[in-house]
Amino acid sequence: MATIFRAGGLRVIIFVDDHEPAHVHVFGDGHAKINLVSRSGSPELVWSAGMNGAERRRALSLVAEHRELFLARWEAIHG
Repeated sequence: MATIFRAGGLRVIIFVDDHEPAHVHVFGDGHAKINLVSRSGSPELVWSAGMNGAERRRALSLVAEHRELFLARWEAIHG
């Protein structure tokens, strides 16, 4: 597990032994899995647990804002 970003009470991680497609896990009060690329080209919420709507929106916004950085980190970790 590699923490790649922290902001606003959220922690973004990539598991080093994880699978495609490229995605991140965001932890706050709960946990969300967000794909970095979707058919629309923007990040896509896969699932969340323990996050309220506002925290899910913050997580998605954070991932959208830093998507290119997170994709580069995914590539660096997974090749």
